[in-house]
Amino acid sequence: MRRRAVLGMGLALPVLVTACHRPPAPSGPAAGGRYLIGGAYQMGGVWSYPKEDFGLQETGLASVVADPRAGRRTANGEVHDPALLTAAHRTLQLPAILRVTNLENGLSLLVRVNDRGPQHPGRVLELSRRAADLLRIPAAGGAQIALAVEPGLSRALSATSPQHVSTVLAVATAPRGALEGEALAPLPGTRSQAGPAASPPGRRAAEEVAAPAPPPLRLPEEVATLPPRPGRMVIQAGTFFNRADAQRQAARIGARVESHGPSRRPEYRVRLGPYASVAQADTALEAVLRSGLSEARILID
Repeated sequence: MRRRAVLGMGLALPVLVTACHRPPAPSGPAAGGRYLIGGAYQMGGVWSYPKEDFGLQETGLASVVADPRAGRRTANGEVHDPALLTAAHRTLQLPAILRVTNLENGLSLLVRVNDRGPQHPGRVLELSRRAADLLRIPAAGGAQIALAVEPGLSRALSATSPQHVSTVLAVATAPRGALEGEALAPLPGTRSQAGPAASPPGRRAAEEVAAPAPPPLRLPEEVATLPPRPGRMVIQAGTFFNRADAQRQAARIGARVESHGPSRRPEYRVRLGPYASVAQADTALEAVLRSGLSEARILID
């Protein structure tokens, strides 16, 4: 009996030591995440239609994640940690890397989008607590931001996700037909010139499908300072290439039509505002959404 008690105490010691040590956050497949686009879904009374987009640029209002607790699973299976620089977006592929800039103070940093949201239809992005702190966005949210997908980093995440790795490996290991060749002597009067050694076919194929290293799960807290450029809050209720269609929708909700783009193929935007406060913009957006225009959104002009 005494011997068993000694063994029990010996086994308990490593557990206590491990509990006091917090290992660094894992990255890549070890974090449990996967590449996800997903189908249409409804959140906050508005339908969203996810798609892969490596060139997305948007402006709007940011919110801060309401639940500060760590441990829940995000939409693509990663573990939420409020200390990481992460965010939620309604339609982007997951994960993706964004450059987010607070237009009100010029602070800018990279965040990892790994969840769906925001719940509020008048917000374009929901930030983790740490990302919001670094950008100096209050917990109540509503700060003016600009976001842009970092295409290189985001493509690296796409290429190295668990679901995409299997496709890449299938291409790399596909059977190839054997090639036979014969070395011929140089023609008379010509000189042979040694060129760079050619890589074997298998190596070339592996190099072509090899993806660049993805960014780490824990992005560096590197905050850039840009000139502040706050803008006007407006509601965009629709975009058309036909002026008559835009005017019909504008008349329905009491909005105006603004032309944009080259004169040979202009784009007609249906807009309301500007609004002096976030509360006014939210109230106006709710009215537009109730009219059935589910694609209406707040943006910064």
